[in-house]
Amino acid sequence: MSETDPSRRDAAASGPSPGPSAKPRATGNAAAGAKAATGAYTPAAVSPNRRGQRRYTIRLWAVRHSRLLEWVYHRFAHAFLLLHPLWKAIGYARAEAPVTAVERRVKGVLFDCRMCGQCILSSTGMSCPMNCPKQLRNGPCGGVRANGNCEVEPDMPCVWVKAWEGSRQMAGGDAILAVQKPVNQSLRETSSWLRVTAAAAMARDDEKDAGGTR
Repeated sequence: MSETDPSRRDAAASGPSPGPSAKPRATGNAAAGAKAATGAYTPAAVSPNRRGQRRYTIRLWAVRHSRLLEWVYHRFAHAFLLLHPLWKAIGYARAEAPVTAVERRVKGVLFDCRMCGQCILSSTGMSCPMNCPKQLRNGPCGGVRANGNCEVEPDMPCVWVKAWEGSRQMAGGDAILAVQKPVNQSLRETSSWLRVTAAAAMARDDEKDAGGTR
């Protein structure tokens, strides 16, 4: 019996060669949509599959109209502060669940909000830093590409590049230069609206008390 040709034995061990129609498997961060289709890992909540939806378009719209949204935000914050007696009567803890549900829906549509509970949109050009795959809160990483896109997701503009663009249109845009504290993970899925209102009400009351003692 003749011995099997070594070249044939190696070919059999390596399996059948791919045909001309075979597609290469997506690796790394390139072709993220194709990679996601294979079931491979893609960064949570900021994948191209989600960015392809209408929500991402609105997110970019919010940055382009940051000056308008800044004006709306200040009026909304003032109105919410006027409701402080109501929140206090109901109880801030009791109001937390329904207000958080509304906040999640509204900010989710406009900003693709991650509900970190420590919203700084008014300081970041209406571009939510939690949409950064690295969730950086104080400016971009050193890997921003020459075209201004993200290091981790090459087809996505860097969140902080957009934040700077949005901040340049805002009256209080220099707030982007303030150093932000690290995210307190225990505040996730809680209402920033109520937290900011309670803090503003306390500061207002302290100011009144200080004025009354003079």
